[in-house]
Amino acid sequence: MKTKELIKIWSHVAAHSFGGPAGQIAVIHKLVVEDKKLISEERFLHALNFCMLLPGPEAQQLATYMGWLMSRWKGGLIAGGLFILPGFLSILILSYMYVLFNDLKIVQGLFYGIKPAIISIVLAALYRISQKSLKDKFYWIVAITAFLLLFFMNLSFPYVVIGSGLIGILYGKYFDHGNSSLETKASMPSHITTLKTLIIWLSIWSIPLIITTIILGSESSFHQINLFFSKMSLVTFGGAYAALSYVAQQAVDVYGWLQGGEMLDGLALAETTPGPLIQVVQYVGFMGAYRFPGEFNPLFSAFIGSLLTTWMTFAPCFLFIFTFAPYIEFIRGHKEFSHALSAITASVVGVIFNLSLWFVMNSLFLDSVKLKSNIFDFSYPLISSIDYFAMGICLVALIMQFKFKRGLFEILGVCTGLGILVKFI
Repeated sequence: MKTKELIKIWSHVAAHSFGGPAGQIAVIHKLVVEDKKLISEERFLHALNFCMLLPGPEAQQLATYMGWLMSRWKGGLIAGGLFILPGFLSILILSYMYVLFNDLKIVQGLFYGIKPAIISIVLAALYRISQKSLKDKFYWIVAITAFLLLFFMNLSFPYVVIGSGLIGILYGKYFDHGNSSLETKASMPSHITTLKTLIIWLSIWSIPLIITTIILGSESSFHQINLFFSKMSLVTFGGAYAALSYVAQQAVDVYGWLQGGEMLDGLALAETTPGPLIQVVQYVGFMGAYRFPGEFNPLFSAFIGSLLTTWMTFAPCFLFIFTFAPYIEFIRGHKEFSHALSAITASVVGVIFNLSLWFVMNSLFLDSVKLKSNIFDFSYPLISSIDYFAMGICLVALIMQFKFKRGLFEILGVCTGLGILVKFI
């Protein structure tokens, strides 16, 4: 595929990458599977299964994987890079506004209508994916069980996916003896190529660590930022919120980069900008470098802190995809794995529904209650805290999506306009 076409496709995805992983996955699915028909449904879900097992932002890794399928390294770099770019620029600008003016209310008002709109987009994608992946009662049971385990018991996704795969193998062996439809088999990747890929991306990942150590020393705030976020990028299983609790504790209590209230402001900032939610760490690195600039101007130091944090957070994502995607494609073509992958795909429907429900709770309700016992660990919204304006915007989006079949750009445009109107009346 030509570079120009790749840039066009992934610029479109990047411009509409609001709504956290559920919304972003829905946008990618609509464009590359439904509209452009560049990737098959089975291949898309197979890639999504893999990306959800990795540490880091699954939507960005999925975009990188889709780009890699289209045009290998070139496609992966364009897709993954463009997915990050809007969020990076938005958070950089808003971070400067925050330290210079300390007021983000106007910006938050501009994005008030986006979250309710994303709900309709996510539900539409969930409906389409479930139609194709829940092929019989067994897969419906897998999907529902996955949702119950994730939502009510807060079970880690890797456990759900491994369990689903094992159950799928047993189902295929003892109950379903039909022929599974498989696509063309991929050949076993070259181990030499894999080793070269690992060396290249480990080198790219480590460049900031080497530079800051040599030039500024191991005690500089830049070097601490590099070390901390490189470690963080390897342990961010369970979604951005699982990682952010760890980041907040370390950034506030250990490093003193920001205060507790500032961390909450940063989270609100990230939720109202495009790109992966984990991009909020850029704001943390920005504030850390701004507060501890060393021999540099604080505003310049903050810019470098943003760059370093983004680099150390996302470089591993490219390493994972470019190294392991060829092996995932190899596995996809083998019948012995087909039932396991089908069961895992069914469980992903439960995962997306879990993400969707979480998004509904956080977009349409102001308060929630945490319930934790020996078995259960979940939050539920307080009905009395419903945001009626957001609910109204969501209803408009649902009507536009399901009744009038309007496009993503139109839905976001109308709902953003309504959000601005609500905030400024």
